[in-house]
Amino acid sequence: MSSNNIQHFPEKPQFSGFMKPCRFEGEAQNLEVYGDLPQDIDGAFFRVMPDPQAFPFVEDDPVCDTYFVKMCPNSHHQQWFNGDGNVSAFRIKDGRVSWQQRFVRTEKFVREREAKRALVGKYRNRFTDAVRLKIRSTANTNVVFFNGQLLALKEDSPPYAMDPHTLDTKGLYDFEGQLPSVTFTAHPKFDPKTGEMVCFGYEAKGDGTPDICYYQVGPDGKFSDICWLVAPVCAMIHDFAVTENWVLFPLIPQLCDIERMRAGGEHWQWSPETPLYVGIIPRRNPKPGDVRWLQWDNSFPGHTLNAYEDENGHVVLDLGLSRQNVFFWWPDGKGFAPEPSTIASQLSRFIIDPHSDTDRLPEPEILHSGNSEFYRVDDRLSTQKHQHCFFDLMDPSLGTDFQAIEPRLGGGYPLYNALAHLDLRTGETEVYFPGRNHLVQEPVFIPRAGSDTEGDGYLLALINNYDSMSSELHLLDLRDFKKARSIIKLPVRLRQGLHGNWVDSGDMLDS
Repeated sequence: MSSNNIQHFPEKPQFSGFMKPCRFEGEAQNLEVYGDLPQDIDGAFFRVMPDPQAFPFVEDDPVCDTYFVKMCPNSHHQQWFNGDGNVSAFRIKDGRVSWQQRFVRTEKFVREREAKRALVGKYRNRFTDAVRLKIRSTANTNVVFFNGQLLALKEDSPPYAMDPHTLDTKGLYDFEGQLPSVTFTAHPKFDPKTGEMVCFGYEAKGDGTPDICYYQVGPDGKFSDICWLVAPVCAMIHDFAVTENWVLFPLIPQLCDIERMRAGGEHWQWSPETPLYVGIIPRRNPKPGDVRWLQWDNSFPGHTLNAYEDENGHVVLDLGLSRQNVFFWWPDGKGFAPEPSTIASQLSRFIIDPHSDTDRLPEPEILHSGNSEFYRVDDRLSTQKHQHCFFDLMDPSLGTDFQAIEPRLGGGYPLYNALAHLDLRTGETEVYFPGRNHLVQEPVFIPRAGSDTEGDGYLLALINNYDSMSSELHLLDLRDFKKARSIIKLPVRLRQGLHGNWVDSGDMLDS
């Protein structure tokens, strides 16, 4: 069903409760701080959330809403990725916090604002749109800082550049004409030793194409190591991993079919017959014939934590792994998807011999048995061996009052009630539980000023407070992880976000 006259958001979970669209732009100075905010923190936490500015043009996005009415009437996890990118900047300096928020002025956003209604239809299906767009991006998945540019990312299109100080949108960014593909990853990797940004695009020649384009961008802004690959299936590649010498592409068995899209169907459909593929290529000077597609059982590879090479030259890949379809709102061809409450992702490790003749991935090791996601390391150890892991955790035994939260929850994926710190050397896990009426979003790590010790610093995360129906920032000191060192209260409620990153003020001086 579609309507051009709808004047409110549909009464569906993804538009209700805590997930009611925020649609706010503005700023607030001197946010309330409870506790001790360290004076040595000086920088900005940038994050982005899907936040629709217009009431939806297509009401049944996705089609599997019908499935949920029948099978999961109490599900609060329907697809909510189709909102406009709304970027927040939390700036911390001298023990004070300010907050800015602005929408990314994508082509979609500007044209819909001019039309005063939604023009774009289903998630990543241009055939359902009311108008034709050159670039369909919502710029709503991640926001990163590189070479003086704040880049708002959506993996189906090039980045949009923003001013890191004002959040003004500069425009679509193709790296001065160097971008070789029509898409750009939402999860570029950064090598702290070389200053390079390692990137790729999938469906790199357009919707439904199995092509992958890999490349690196140097600190001088120049592209290198451009290599075009063809994947065994046209699958989602949301995240990837990079070591000093290798690049790995885990393929999620959500497959695209252009004819299904032309008929008004979903971009993605889960394929229970498709194995987990992991492509591996040399990081430098790769050639199309260098790629090897390793396979494991049908499973869902989530976000990567990190990757590195061990003393034997093997590639160690740490990532979330689930035996089920985590994006269950895109079921398989028979309409089957797992019940959301049964889905769990675990931090897992593959140890890969890049020179082996076998195409079978070794059995993974489970690094943490809990239901977890949104993994982070101390970014100074990216591409290198890491000891400390930070992530979101769902542990029902901690005492979350789900009965009180449920009526206010709204739709959204995923749900986690704690932050965790895993020390891989000792095997010990520390857990921070923010409260009975709270759920957590993705954390970021902030190094302690003057310290080069891995994991010496702070963890910062946006927290959903379902009692006050507002948002908070909780700052944890890694030296005393189980309690918040400071809680920063926002005067508004921010929807569930996707990703964000910390940027030190010194890195933004010349931007």
